[in-house]
Amino acid sequence: MNIHLGLTPLISLLAGILILVVPRLLNFIVAIYLIAIGLIGIFGAGALRLN
Repeated sequence: MNIHLGLTPLISLLAGILILVVPRLLNFIVAIYLIAIGLIGIFGAGALRLN
């Protein structure tokens, strides 16, 4: 069985959980999330895929 996980859904899940646990960090979590997604988009995540 081969499981394919992208990096973007994992980051989104982690950000959502952190926002639920610590709502005061919302601004920082959103900023870090947007920066991470931007970097993934620019540099690609070919080498960062989990198989």
